[in-house]
Amino acid sequence: METAIVAVNVKAVRTVKNNLTFDSLELELREYAKENGVPIIIDEGLSFLESVIRIKKPINILEIGSAIGYSAIRMARAANSNVYSIERDEKMYNLAIGNINKANLNDKIHIIFKDALEAFDDVKDIKFDLIFIDAAKAQYHKFFDLYTPLLNDEGVVVCDNMYFHGLVEDISNIDNYSRSVRGLIRKLNEFHEYLLNNNDYHTSIYNIGDGMSISVKK
Repeated sequence: METAIVAVNVKAVRTVKNNLTFDSLELELREYAKENGVPIIIDEGLSFLESVIRIKKPINILEIGSAIGYSAIRMARAANSNVYSIERDEKMYNLAIGNINKANLNDKIHIIFKDALEAFDDVKDIKFDLIFIDAAKAQYHKFFDLYTPLLNDEGVVVCDNMYFHGLVEDISNIDNYSRSVRGLIRKLNEFHEYLLNNNDYHTSIYNIGDGMSISVKK
């Protein structure tokens, strides 16, 4: 059940949806994303991710794919974690920096302006308790292999958009899509199998949001 407005004052507007609350900046970011077609984590996925963070209480989080900084802000606030976020798009990078400044989280969130496949050296000396992957879907397998060596013991990897708008769940009409979409669907299916058969991790894939996986390091 959704409650539209639970509190109003001169500083912030807070709403509740899926047990989530949003301050005025977060509402602004959500509206910007909607109006400009910027993909951000949907509410069900965000609720799941924040629950994992509150249980895990990670000191350091690595995010692959900053976009406008929305999820980085939410993750930093969920358990007062340090977030290192990688973004390759210059416009998104600049927007994320500005939004993090507005959130007064400069000391907690560090944005790295690089392609994630080329940013390993920027974070190689940091140990992470949680890695959140939400970037180029076709590269998920590469991102996972590249950055999981930086996970602490019993570290967690969460991946968003694992069902890719439901297309990965039902491939019966795969031939109706473009070659690039077909390739992406196949790669995500292969990544599913890789995670579920990886003996170094306990992985579950949930029908939450657009599909969320959680892999716990053994």
